[in-house]
Amino acid sequence: MSLCVLALLPATWMFVATGDRLRDVPDVPRTDVAVVFGAGLWGGEPSPYLAHRLDAAAKLYRAGQVKVVLVTGDNSREDYDEPDAMRAYLTRHGVPDARIVSDYAGFDTWDSCVRAKRIFGVDRAVLISQGFHIRRAVALCEAAGVESYGVGVEARHDVTWYYGGAREIFAAGKAALDAVFKPDPRFLGPVEVGVQRALRVNGE
Repeated sequence: MSLCVLALLPATWMFVATGDRLRDVPDVPRTDVAVVFGAGLWGGEPSPYLAHRLDAAAKLYRAGQVKVVLVTGDNSREDYDEPDAMRAYLTRHGVPDARIVSDYAGFDTWDSCVRAKRIFGVDRAVLISQGFHIRRAVALCEAAGVESYGVGVEARHDVTWYYGGAREIFAAGKAALDAVFKPDPRFLGPVEVGVQRALRVNGE
């Protein structure tokens, strides 16, 4: 019984930490930056789950609710480039290339949050992911120092959805440890001014 309670503590922390931070797309407060987390490529193109995230980001941009989209994902191999695939998708859906910033070292959620803050200088952001992941993303970005609101996009309840939901039970434990001990990301690197440059487009 005690082990069950301990296992549920990280998930409880996530729900408490993100209680009033989740929004639907129309209710998102105007914010300079949206952060879209990678979710895999199929044949070099965004997976359906990732495409749904990018659709939400494009909708927020077109509505004037965000000014810049930071795409963060895995580019650890030459033949696998999530951020560039995400950028290409967004430009096809109405987001100007100059308003998109790429983080090529977003290897997991904690790394993406820390790099958004420490490398790209993001202090406040709207985070976009699936519903089963968004609470963890918001909790971790808040722990990394980014004031965050989360948009959990809808997804078909297929095998991937159920796997993602089950995975979150175990990922919550790592998230709690990351929030407490605040490890450096796998790759930190130098400070980048891409977000600030994108915000200055058209004189802003």
